[in-house]
Amino acid sequence: MMFLEFFIWGGWFVTMGSYLAANLQATGAQSAMAYSTQSWGAIIAPFIVGLIADRYFNAERILGVIHIGGGILMYMLFESRHFEAFYPYLLAYMILYMPTLALVNAISFRQMDDPSKHFSGIRVWGTIGWIVAGLLISYLFAWDSSAAMVQGLLRNTFLMCSIASFALGVYSFTLPPTPPVPQSDQRSHLGRLLGLDALGLLKHRNFLVFFVSSILICIPLAFYYQNANQFLTEIHVANATGKQTIGQMSEVLFMLLIPVFLNRFGMKTTLLLGMLAWACRYLLFAFGNAHALGFMLILGIALHGVCYDFFFVSGQIYTDSKAGAQHKGAAQGLITLATYGVGMLMGFWVAGRIDDLYFSGGVHDWKAIWIYPAGFAAVVFGLFAATFRNETVDYGARHHE
Repeated sequence: MMFLEFFIWGGWFVTMGSYLAANLQATGAQSAMAYSTQSWGAIIAPFIVGLIADRYFNAERILGVIHIGGGILMYMLFESRHFEAFYPYLLAYMILYMPTLALVNAISFRQMDDPSKHFSGIRVWGTIGWIVAGLLISYLFAWDSSAAMVQGLLRNTFLMCSIASFALGVYSFTLPPTPPVPQSDQRSHLGRLLGLDALGLLKHRNFLVFFVSSILICIPLAFYYQNANQFLTEIHVANATGKQTIGQMSEVLFMLLIPVFLNRFGMKTTLLLGMLAWACRYLLFAFGNAHALGFMLILGIALHGVCYDFFFVSGQIYTDSKAGAQHKGAAQGLITLATYGVGMLMGFWVAGRIDDLYFSGGVHDWKAIWIYPAGFAAVVFGLFAATFRNETVDYGARHHE
């Protein structure tokens, strides 16, 4: 289940920017609109999960229905030849897909006696699925090669993901039954999913600083998702999509190192390392190239584990530690809504504007483009370092509940 869930997402999301620019002649603003569908999906997802999936239907059944519907929409994306036809199908798809991230977690947790011990061993298969998708695209099919992109073969990623989505849809009906848990208060349950019950945490200065920083750091994050593959393919890096899977491989490694860093250096230093890594990554992209300085690009990709895990995963641990027993779910909902919803929405918009500003004569000035997220991440780093007070957090509590 986890393998296919993230194989589907990784199989088209990474290369979409390259496909839109090369084959649908999309502008930076249009690519930003396309990637922003993830944010709209994240904003709408709690309503779907909270009002429908958690209340009336077995999670595995609604997962199956959504992925079968998603398979149809993916096929329509494969068939679309113009951005105006492509975008509505993509928006519909992401509104359906984003709730499945919560559904696969819910199905997993309900089958485990001790999720703190067992979940990571299941979830890692999602990362493996993402990696396999990228390796297939680059090394087996070579759809992201310059010659293949000219022929429009990158559109085959949507057909591949359509088939995988149908497969997961059918397979979902064989998963263990996961009926809804009875809810006593519908309003408070939805408020919990949206994070509204956790708004009181923002009264605490430190959490407010972390919350605002989480939103702001999503602006440079959006540049990576929207631009990285297009950047690598435009400067003729061979097997760009396959090389990007190094980022997911490093994500697995640094996930294991998080407890070590939290216990040795503390929460503030770990979060700062994550933000600093964003600035370093984009400087490496700005000054690297596909030839003698190709190692700088690989190093920038490999920093993904530090960038993502040390800020976002550590941030989830920090959020969990600050929330009381009643508000743990609400606090995670609030952070998810703020980052994947509001923060990424702002980030994709900014990235699209910067892309168009430095696009002339059919080429991008990538050095100038990457300096923006590098500088922005450095500013967020400085503000966070100056305003976030170090504190002692019981990092182990999350793993023993």
